[in-house]
Amino acid sequence: MGACCGREKKFEGVVGGEVDDVEDAGDVRVEDGGSRVRLGGNSMYTSMFSQGGRKGINQDAMTVWELLLMGLQSFSSVCELMSSQHDFSGEKGMFFCAVLDGHGPSGHHVAGLIRDILPSRLSSAFKLSLPNSSKCDSDIVHGNHKDDSKDSHENKNFEYPPFPLWKASLIKSFEEMDEELGSNSTFDSFCSGTTAVTVIKQEDHLIIANLGDSRAVLCTRGNRNQLVPVQLTVDLKPNLPSEAERIKNCKGRVFALPDESGVYRLWMPDQNSPGLAMTRAFGDFCLKDYGLISIPDVSYRKLTDKDEFVVLASDGVWDVLSNSEVIRIVASAKKRSMAAQLLVDRAVREWKIKYPGCKTDDCAVICLFLKTPPLSTKSTSKNGRDGVNNHQQLAVSQRSATTRSQQGCESTKANSKEEYSALQGVTRENSLLSLPRFSTVLGRRRSTNQVR
Repeated sequence: MGACCGREKKFEGVVGGEVDDVEDAGDVRVEDGGSRVRLGGNSMYTSMFSQGGRKGINQDAMTVWELLLMGLQSFSSVCELMSSQHDFSGEKGMFFCAVLDGHGPSGHHVAGLIRDILPSRLSSAFKLSLPNSSKCDSDIVHGNHKDDSKDSHENKNFEYPPFPLWKASLIKSFEEMDEELGSNSTFDSFCSGTTAVTVIKQEDHLIIANLGDSRAVLCTRGNRNQLVPVQLTVDLKPNLPSEAERIKNCKGRVFALPDESGVYRLWMPDQNSPGLAMTRAFGDFCLKDYGLISIPDVSYRKLTDKDEFVVLASDGVWDVLSNSEVIRIVASAKKRSMAAQLLVDRAVREWKIKYPGCKTDDCAVICLFLKTPPLSTKSTSKNGRDGVNNHQQLAVSQRSATTRSQQGCESTKANSKEEYSALQGVTRENSLLSLPRFSTVLGRRRSTNQVR
């Protein structure tokens, strides 16, 4: 167990502990449809916190849309509600959570735009996917809706009839957002972009959509009541064979630099730039012709009584903390409202300990708690005796192993001053290494736009 978790004396609060006296009212607005939109702070079921690194402006963004409605017990109720005036709604306790990690000169603008528009765009796409009649199609209600996607059996979407509709809506809304981003004239997203990891919770159902290398991890209970992390997303990076094959088929290149052994990146065919450390993202249009896509990886999970909470975070957290460490830190918070900040504070500390010569990355965290907290204000949790079973960790995939030496951190000081300052020794694994030669790539962009 890492040093940060070794210091924990006992686990209390979040899994079975204190309830905050009041909700944090900051950064909250109410949409016309009734959804409560959070850009920060906490509620009974969510904790949010973000902190910029030492590279400049914080390029991470996050949002939680929530609407707690009582009495919706069937999918037909969901259909009726979603086809009405509500922007984002569903069965009792519906949440939409998203963490975005921007990169490039305008990465913060890209992440902010996606944060503000994607939820309502997704809601609209889902409404359009519903049957035209006032009542839901009986095949969909009873789980007979056909889904030809290759992962339909793996996701067991027959247990949750709306999953095929949500999946199609997520893919459609992500692609539409990317197109809108490309036509936005207020900032340049040609060499800037953002990841996005999103979770929709509807009663005991989770729909997860991922774009890039941010991550979602579920904390559940093992057979001995120990805390067990379950990785819900795959880190979509160039080292994945299926991703690399698509890139190569589009004439893009995938390779690791000599001083970054094991860190594979996406490069343009005729330039050693930009060196993107992910294979799916919003924006980054300089690479969209060479294998980078904005189609999310969508999956489904049925929740059980053993599941405690979900953590969504940018790679600034996962680069220095394991899945097991993350869930233990969150579970150790005395109050739910403290959980996200506690995790970010611990990640920042680990950056300073593990990589003292490097600039700390931005960190953004959303903790979504799956159970109603008890009313007692004192905790007698036995979690302190619960060990995280590393051998039983149920991860979808392991994060690509990367190493960072002091020489690697210091070598970035020789970078050209003309290049984006956030590219200089930002993190253990920089999202973007260099900007393309604009005289060449912008000419291609103009010609592409003319063709369109």
